Amino acid sequence: MRVSWRWFLGLIWVGVSATRAGSPVFSDEIPFKIRWPGADFTLATSGGLYKEDDYVIMTTAEKEKYKCLLPSLSSNQEDDMKEYSGPSPAELLEPLFKQSSCSYRIESYWTYEVCHGKHVRQYHEDKETGQVKSLFMIYAVCLLYVCHPEAKHEILTIAEVITCQYEVVVLTPLLCPHPKYRFKSSPVNDIFCQALGGSPLRPQSLSQLDREQEELLKPSFSSSSERDQRGSRGVGWWKYEFCYGKHVHQYHEDKEQGKNIVVVGSWNTEDHINWAKKNVARSYHLKDDGAQKVKVVSHFYGHGDVCDLTGKPRQVIVKLKCKESESPHAVTVYMLEPQTCQYVLGVESPVICKILDTADENGFLSIPS
Repeated sequence: MRVSWRWFLGLIWVGVSATRAGSPVFSDEIPFKIRWPGADFTLATSGGLYKEDDYVIMTTAEKEKYKCLLPSLSSNQEDDMKEYSGPSPAELLEPLFKQSSCSYRIESYWTYEVCHGKHVRQYHEDKETGQVKSLFMIYAVCLLYVCHPEAKHEILTIAEVITCQYEVVVLTPLLCPHPKYRFKSSPVNDIFCQALGGSPLRPQSLSQLDREQEELLKPSFSSSSERDQRGSRGVGWWKYEFCYGKHVHQYHEDKEQGKNIVVVGSWNTEDHINWAKKNVARSYHLKDDGAQKVKVVSHFYGHGDVCDLTGKPRQVIVKLKCKESESPHAVTVYMLEPQTCQYVLGVESPVICKILDTADENGFLSIPS
């Protein structure tokens, strides 16, 4: 099968169907990854199977040509058809109820408590005194347990679907042995694209795009004149803006009143060093070979806007953590408020993996120019 397609504007578009015989059925549930091997490479033994005549010729806007070998997808679902004779879902969850364990979800005002097999309640706890000021038992609730191999019975979501009727989703590894509830892993099917006629190993525009994105996300303490390392995240009323080495803002945008900004914390090198002397700015974990590897680097941002509840400036601890991902530029940001107007901002990304081991005892990162 020979088909000539083109890439426009240096961007790649690939359409592969789940069933290419007859009418194609396109599905986003089947993952694909384009790989750029050299002249000699070994085909993958998992995922799709390959035939020498099943390929397309791709041409970029810069006239670079590539021969892309496509996988032949299998619809084998033997794993799902195997007969299961293990414990029922109720039996798998039984230890959770026998241990009288509870799961919690802490939000900005309310805390939700699910004591499995007993009760569900929501309450507000005063962060200064520890006293519970408001307490409500939730009597109409639908508890949904979802398999997650690495979960610790935490509450994923809680929503009031109808007035005074709630739906709670709890992640637990206990259900994962059951074939009806475990994750259905789908192998990543590789599309191998080989350069033709003196074309570069990868399209030049794609390589340039990767360099630009990596440069954009590269954090730096070295110079305030460099490009801002800024990211915005958040859902609901408040959103959060993190400018590395500068500030953390909380803001709400309104069409009529504009942007309402609250300064959660501002960077000051001396303040951070004083904080690092009393706290852990660099934490490790042990690798399989026994070597130490930096896991998290924490930075202190103080001198935020004065908090109405405490009369003190807001402050935030920014935790930078390595998070492996198929997308090299993915960034996850979350905000917690363990104490009134004292925050924790988590930033996780594959970009951070490359620089964590350069951290010194104060958590300062050494970024190559």
